[in-house]
Amino acid sequence: MPDHRPRRDRQTPRKEKLCKACGRAFSWTPQQARDWDVTLYCSQSCRNQHGTATEAELEAAILELLAERNSDGGHDKTICPSEAARLVGGRARRGAERQPATAWQALMEPARAAARRLVAQGRIVLTQHGQPVDPAAARGPIRLRLR
Repeated sequence: MPDHRPRRDRQTPRKEKLCKACGRAFSWTPQQARDWDVTLYCSQSCRNQHGTATEAELEAAILELLAERNSDGGHDKTICPSEAARLVGGRARRGAERQPATAWQALMEPARAAARRLVAQGRIVLTQHGQPVDPAAARGPIRLRLR
């Protein structure tokens, strides 16, 4: 049953949310107080970002690489997000002429965002030094493995 009380009388829980675009966790701020119930994005740039085919390709590439690595039945083998970026960047390079060999580097942050989305869905685990870490707290090199 919906809450029909006026907005100013409602107590909104100030808990952390996950950004719909990048998958990072963000928390309540006074600027978002009025619209916290409907806030979906962590920033204006994420709000302006629209889903692209590349994002879906990166997610599929991550899952494909992990399935390939773990084809022997284990779930302990990992990949780096750069491997998915190279795979997707290589696919794009075949279709276009004269793209630089390092075109995959522009896909690194989208690959990390795709990994955060897959972690939020519960499909993979993000690790550092072999230990699972929170995607919002991960800084530096990360590895991905199946859940």
